[in-house]
Amino acid sequence: MIIAQITDLHVVAKDRLCYRKVPTNAQLAQAIAHINSLDPRPDAVIASGDLTDHGRPEEYDLLREILSDLIPPVFVIPGNHDRRDVLLKAFAGEDYMPPPDAPFVNYAIDRFPVRLIGLDTTVPEHHHGMMCEERLRWLDAMLSARPDCPTLIFMHHPPFRTGIQWMDAAGLHGGRMMENVVRRHRQVVRVACGHIHRPIHVAWAGTIASTSPSTCHQVSLNLTAQNGFEFTMEPRAVQLHVWDNGYGLISHLSYVPGGYEEVAMLAGLTDEVRAKLLAQNRRDYQEFCKSEYDG
Repeated sequence: MIIAQITDLHVVAKDRLCYRKVPTNAQLAQAIAHINSLDPRPDAVIASGDLTDHGRPEEYDLLREILSDLIPPVFVIPGNHDRRDVLLKAFAGEDYMPPPDAPFVNYAIDRFPVRLIGLDTTVPEHHHGMMCEERLRWLDAMLSARPDCPTLIFMHHPPFRTGIQWMDAAGLHGGRMMENVVRRHRQVVRVACGHIHRPIHVAWAGTIASTSPSTCHQVSLNLTAQNGFEFTMEPRAVQLHVWDNGYGLISHLSYVPGGYEEVAMLAGLTDEVRAKLLAQNRRDYQEFCKSEYDG
């Protein structure tokens, strides 16, 4: 089985550009054409959040239109740029999707050799994520139900510190508690995340947790304690998770053609606004260190 992971699509309204610069809609269409051209073609596609840039109905309409060109089935979860209620309405016709009044977009897909569990880590009106007690109980119950089936969990916010400080400031609350849950279930072969717009892998909770590149812009690799807030037009990629009965889950990057350009995300702000935003981001990071990263 081959599972293609696309993430951080950031679809915008028709004829718009993300950050007034990035043609995310066209880039997603190129990634879909790339997936369809692969030989062998993936059996399923997971889209791990930030499906749209603003969570608006017209963006989800266009997202569905672009995704309709995919030949394999696609399963979506929200990210911090999405709106859960709008997403649930937009995908209400999909058989895997919870009902429109569901508190979270959580579900399990049991039709493949590898079980797929989608987790909703979003917190409305915030960029950080959350695995609260309710979501952790749901995950524990789902994993307990099929302990012998290899399982891939996909979610938006990674449950670990990536080293890119300004992104870690908007990390996952409850990541340590989730680690305790996953560690009890040895059938979890991968925790596949988005949010960071870069490929990262780490040994975590007795398995492997990873993030995938975006189908559009990437976050600049900055492992210092500097302010960050830059993205770059590095090559875009699709993550391919290949199930091998002898070795387990093996992951590859399959690159989509693209350019390379550094872009300062905060360049258009005044010095005062930029300073306030950076100061708040540093405070957020320090709080995360206390509760999640250094505990």
